[in-house]
Amino acid sequence: MTPLTIMRLMRLEDIPQVVHIDELSFPTPWSARTYEFEINNRDTSHLVVLEIANHNEPRARGFKSMFHWLTGSRSFSSPIVGYGGCWLIAGEAHISTIAVHPTYRGLGLGELLLAGMLQRSINLGGEYSVLEVRIGNTSAQALYHKYEYAIVGRRQGYYRDNGEDAYLMEVRPLDHAYQQR
Repeated sequence: MTPLTIMRLMRLEDIPQVVHIDELSFPTPWSARTYEFEINNRDTSHLVVLEIANHNEPRARGFKSMFHWLTGSRSFSSPIVGYGGCWLIAGEAHISTIAVHPTYRGLGLGELLLAGMLQRSINLGGEYSVLEVRIGNTSAQALYHKYEYAIVGRRQGYYRDNGEDAYLMEVRPLDHAYQQR
């Protein structure tokens, strides 16, 4: 069952949980300092989190216990289960990052994050969206195709950890007709 979640803008106090998810999700995670910079750069950077609305749900209680054990921190009221980032510059909505905690994958939360970031981009004047995705990440590519992203290029050796190429994907235009589909 998909947990009831709330999407909201990322705050500085979310950084420890976000970094933890990032470390579980990517071989070259962003640093806490990078997230701090992005949060403080609200003109172009838009970071969101998904948090459990009912933090007494059994999975949420287990997540909070694990987080406390790993970090020693009790600084959150509801566990964050996913996050995403988008840079909005000159009409381009560039999806910079998106991840869901492994415990909560396969529940549609990544799609919820993507849809939320696209809606926010449209509301803020985004005209089109781009992103990079690992060539080997076929599940992410399937999600992006569902939202009408098309492969428009290939970035050779884009990922520093292993030199894997990335597809450059794009969807345009982000307009009323796109929202209706």
